[in-house]
Amino acid sequence: MQRFAAPPSAARVCTGSRMSPTGRHDAHVHVFDTSNPIAERRTRQVMWLTLVMMVVEIAAGTVLGSMALLADGWHMSSHALALGVSAGAYYLARRHAHDPRFAFGTWKIEVLGGYTSAVFLVGVAAYMGIESVSRLFNPAPIRFDEAIPVAILGLGVNVLSAWLLSIGHDSGHPHHGHDHHGHDHGNDGHAHHHDLNLRSAYLHVVADAATSVLAIIALAGGKYFGATWLDPVMGIVGTVLVGRWAVGLLRDTGRVLLDAEMDSPVVQEVREVIAALPGPPQLRDLHVWRVGRGKYACIVHLADAQAMHAAEVRSALAVHEELVHVTVEFER
Repeated sequence: MQRFAAPPSAARVCTGSRMSPTGRHDAHVHVFDTSNPIAERRTRQVMWLTLVMMVVEIAAGTVLGSMALLADGWHMSSHALALGVSAGAYYLARRHAHDPRFAFGTWKIEVLGGYTSAVFLVGVAAYMGIESVSRLFNPAPIRFDEAIPVAILGLGVNVLSAWLLSIGHDSGHPHHGHDHHGHDHGNDGHAHHHDLNLRSAYLHVVADAATSVLAIIALAGGKYFGATWLDPVMGIVGTVLVGRWAVGLLRDTGRVLLDAEMDSPVVQEVREVIAALPGPPQLRDLHVWRVGRGKYACIVHLADAQAMHAAEVRSALAVHEELVHVTVEFER
């Protein structure tokens, strides 16, 4: 069996959108995904904003003796920690982008940051659920006059944070046309362009905003209508929402980390290209995995292709710009 790895031109997709099937280059660069400096900067800004708000709430709660302020302050600390993980992942991925120890680049550091942040989000949801159920059966007095302004202030901070992160999201991923030969990737293809690390930071902020809205509804109902049971019930509703978001993020990031990509549309596209080659050769084995936002690497193992060269296969696959690194194996 002969094995032909894609030449440097097929792997150097640092800035280009299409794999080049021919050409010679001096270095084999494995930087498949460009950094997202705006998202990194916005994530740091939101992290510091969250930390400042956390310190203010904890200090005010301690001085004023308000459990509402203290609880919200410590709750915000978990989000600050998760945002710190996301910001750190951006930094490490950028710092080690050209480190040759990373065979397929450092993009998955960002994905790992998103996964870790999702785990924190699961912890937040679990804490909210346990505390809400406990309060449902063991009601505690609520200082409505203090708690309502705190919830409104927290909502304002979260809306500002969500706006900052949405700017990073809008500029963070490329928008390629993926209608190659009539193949429409649809929503699945679009999802593969998402910055999962930024999405994790955004979900923490949105989760906090959602709980603030639910808290305002519950506190208003308790103050003006005496419905104190609304507070723990809204807490349970918030737990379900946050839990669903966290599980979805765990699923998406885990899929990337475990290379579970063989049901992606690009896999069928590779099969169709191989089937259209002269002969055609037999596709004995195929491996596809993600190496960046909307970017893939693949290994194709072909048999009955005696007169075929690796360059021909790479040239045929170059029509799919999301394939940025191709290795061709021939069984002679």
